[in-house]
Amino acid sequence: MSQEQLDNKQSQPDTTPVQRAQQNVKADGGLLRSSGVVSFFTMLSRFMGLARDIIFARVIGAEALADVFFVAFKIPNFFRRLFAEGAFAQAFVPVLGEYREKGSQAALKELTNRVFGTLGATLLLLTLVIVIASPLFAALFAPKWYFNDGFKFNATAEMLRITFPYLLFISMTGVAGGILNSYDRFAVPAFTPVLLNLSLIFAALIAAPWFDQPTYALAWGVFAAGAIQFCFQLPFLARLHMLPVPVVDWKHPGVRKILGLMGPAIFGVSVSQINLLLDTMLATFLPTGSVSWLYYSDRLSELPLGVFAVAVATVILPNLSRHHAASSVQAYSQTLDWALRMVLLIAVPAAAALMLLAEPILAALFLYGDVMTARDMSMATLSLRAYSFGLIAFMLIKVLAPGFFARQDMRTPVRIGVIAMASNMALNVLLVVPLHFYWQVGHVGLALATSLSAFLNALLLFFALRRKSIYVPSNTAWLRFGVNLLLAVTMMLAVLVWLGDYFDAFDASLWQQLGWWQRSMSIVAICLAGIAVYVSVLWLCGMRAVDLKGPLKATRSAD
Repeated sequence: MSQEQLDNKQSQPDTTPVQRAQQNVKADGGLLRSSGVVSFFTMLSRFMGLARDIIFARVIGAEALADVFFVAFKIPNFFRRLFAEGAFAQAFVPVLGEYREKGSQAALKELTNRVFGTLGATLLLLTLVIVIASPLFAALFAPKWYFNDGFKFNATAEMLRITFPYLLFISMTGVAGGILNSYDRFAVPAFTPVLLNLSLIFAALIAAPWFDQPTYALAWGVFAAGAIQFCFQLPFLARLHMLPVPVVDWKHPGVRKILGLMGPAIFGVSVSQINLLLDTMLATFLPTGSVSWLYYSDRLSELPLGVFAVAVATVILPNLSRHHAASSVQAYSQTLDWALRMVLLIAVPAAAALMLLAEPILAALFLYGDVMTARDMSMATLSLRAYSFGLIAFMLIKVLAPGFFARQDMRTPVRIGVIAMASNMALNVLLVVPLHFYWQVGHVGLALATSLSAFLNALLLFFALRRKSIYVPSNTAWLRFGVNLLLAVTMMLAVLVWLGDYFDAFDASLWQQLGWWQRSMSIVAICLAGIAVYVSVLWLCGMRAVDLKGPLKATRSAD
């Protein structure tokens, strides 16, 4: 189909309400399938990320320069989640969906060109400023190193110059991914993060021996990964005739609308990321290794978060946007209801299992050689359990926040986000100080404060959706779902405890004497058995595959 034909097609009169309802049924019927595609590639990316972290543990461990690299990587990664995956995505996708629903192909192309050019020019300027003024930003994000550790501070400033341009590339990748997602092309954006992990694995295994300090090879791997991911998505945009031609235009109504939505959304969607960054800043005041302990434990807790919750959130946002544009109130609520159940099906057992098996999992993955020590594992275990406690809330936020963003309501999440962020800072003071001075585990206070504030955030988002009648749950269905879920998780934990004792997984001294192959196979066997019991109990309680399908399709099948 030529570009002219596409323009004419988009310029035709709008569909009738009946046709639009049929389109909504078809779209919602594919929610599970689309989530499955995103989950598969996200799972691949997360497991590649896990392999990357295992390699990191063997190459750089939790030493001083490891702390430096994680800080230098976390700063652009934080901005990435604001511009590429957080506030920008939540503002861009609804506006893009509105243009697709009500405008022509030419207007849609004009919007993407101007968004691409305006955001690109802004990020290019920001990148140049931070590269030039990297010592200032290093002092801002690692203040203790500036005053008390010149070696770490100088290394952070040098690495930040290498890693920060990653923000420019990956944010443009986010624009491309937003366009592809709006056309229901979820696979390519979901696969793209795999390239980051491949690049960093290559840097750690191949490039690191060429450097006096291996961590600098990893910094260059971050830089290369950004460029590779951006270039990878361009051919797929070209196939849709949506390859952007950058135009800087601050006055374009679509650009102005996105910017107006994006500002408040920075707080609303990225509160957890701001909290994690603040945790990193505070961790620089704690003993050497604290940043790395938090990194390794956070990465493990993010595995189920990234594999499923992000996938569900990615898929429901354009669907919710379409329902809102079509004034389909019931479909909107049903989509949220489906998403919450899907997330809880993964979040509750994942949180319980991670909390129980934290130490054997960490030891099986990272405790090899002389770089990582038993003390590092015990410290990371404590923070992993603290993060696991908040995993349910982290995953719920990913689904609840789009309930507002799809309606272009950014103010409500902003207010809630500010409350959650303030509570996180207060909890940091209340928890870190006594835990550090009395038990030397201040980093656990940082993780626990993040989890508690996430629960507050999720609860406030939920009650706001209910108060505004945006989401109306089915009380009877949820009661049955909750009882079945609780029973399945209880049986799963019983099996995990029994198998953990059988394999000596809970006896640290015996567990650490096993070789990496024995540890790995044992923990895989324990986890697979737990999953099998969990799924079996749910099946015996009457849950079937049809219950996992999109809301409108499931409703129509029931009728």
